[in-house]
Amino acid sequence: MNRKTVMLTEIIAPYRIPVFNALATHQGIDLKVIFLSETHPTLRQWRVYKDEIRFSYEVLPSWRFRVGHSHFLLNAGLSASLKKFSPEAIICGGYNYIASWQALMWARRRGVRFILWSESNAQEARGQRKPVEFLKTHFRKRCDGFVVPGKSAFEYLRLLGSPAERIFTAPNAVDTTFFATQAEQVKREPAVFREKFGLPRRFILFVGRLVRIKGVFDLLEAYAKLESGLRSEVGLVFAGDGVSREELVRQAKLVSPGTFCFPGFAQREDLAGLYALAETLVLPTHSEVWGLVVNEAMACGLPIIVSSVAGCVADLVEDGWNGYVVPPGDSEKLSVAINSLVRQPEQRQRMRARSSERIRNYSPEACADGLAAAAISAATGAR
Repeated sequence: MNRKTVMLTEIIAPYRIPVFNALATHQGIDLKVIFLSETHPTLRQWRVYKDEIRFSYEVLPSWRFRVGHSHFLLNAGLSASLKKFSPEAIICGGYNYIASWQALMWARRRGVRFILWSESNAQEARGQRKPVEFLKTHFRKRCDGFVVPGKSAFEYLRLLGSPAERIFTAPNAVDTTFFATQAEQVKREPAVFREKFGLPRRFILFVGRLVRIKGVFDLLEAYAKLESGLRSEVGLVFAGDGVSREELVRQAKLVSPGTFCFPGFAQREDLAGLYALAETLVLPTHSEVWGLVVNEAMACGLPIIVSSVAGCVADLVEDGWNGYVVPPGDSEKLSVAINSLVRQPEQRQRMRARSSERIRNYSPEACADGLAAAAISAATGAR
């Protein structure tokens, strides 16, 4: 008999659709996904690929508002939706929405098993304010089980006292087949794609929000430290948008020689092309619960340079094997890593192959297996 499972999550993110599609076909699961909103218009510019959805879902009525520096999302109809579907288990993607707390209280009153899908890790949590940590602890203690994307989040929950047997791993995933296929198509006609975005012949790639916490200024500084001849040959591409874009463009103009490209926010089809033609993805973030751009880049066969605080590092990137791991905020070591990678084509090729090999285990189906295991275990009362 299939276990009736509700997945409660914020928006219709393109990288989650393949995971939920796989979960909906999983033996033992009767799935309904409840979205709190279609998208986040001020933070996310992703397209909403509704035509690809193959699972039962609904989007709750919602209102977004801001108080000071905090953003809030208010929903209507959650209790009615839960009552109508009558789930045996609820998997909740986070604790930081009013609806998350409503769902937790609804589940507690009815004896429905409640599972927190948590990506937090110790590095990311260090920047949390004490009131936030207090609320997170209160929420966590009332959960029956947990789902984590990888090793860092698993160890963080263990550090907080959660029993290992109640923690299930659902490897964080993107549609690896899509990215690999799109990348191969671009590689067959690279000149067309380069012209579309005005890309340099060789380039280092950053993908993400153009904000200081992502380490974009560290990357610019690291690039400026490269030998001038190398900067004449290899450009730097910042794909994304954010409040620091104008300042980043202004500072980039001071670096000479050097070639820079700011193609703006890229949807997944164009992202695959950027990954396909880049020499490496660099994610020099100061704080990151995971970093799905690393999954995407590895699916396209890229070596990775990433800061040690990114949640994905423990699972996806081995220093010197398929890329390099550097301390956050250290532009000197970041520059050394970039220099080493772009100057060694044979090593870069080996790293490409290793990235492609490792990411095969981080598929939507593997993620769905972990989510299903948590839902089935919780629904049967296992602890």
